[in-house]
Amino acid sequence: MPTYNYKCKNCNLSFSIFQKMNESPKSKCKDCGGILERIITGGTGMIFKGSGFYLTDYKKSNSKNKLTKKKKKVKKK
Repeated sequence: MPTYNYKCKNCNLSFSIFQKMNESPKSKCKDCGGILERIITGGTGMIFKGSGFYLTDYKKSNSKNKLTKKKKKVKKK
């Protein structure tokens, strides 16, 4: 679920909430009842935490080794 940032035009309260993409935007401030404005942010993009992302998430394939062995056998004939 995406995070949306809001700011009240009346009391300047700023907060972030998780909402479904098909939910309608919030319109009333929970503190003063004023009008809320949804703040457009740039987002964070992709964040990779830890080391060895590809080494740990994808198993190495031995298909390349199998293909080279088969080619060597064919060349010997």
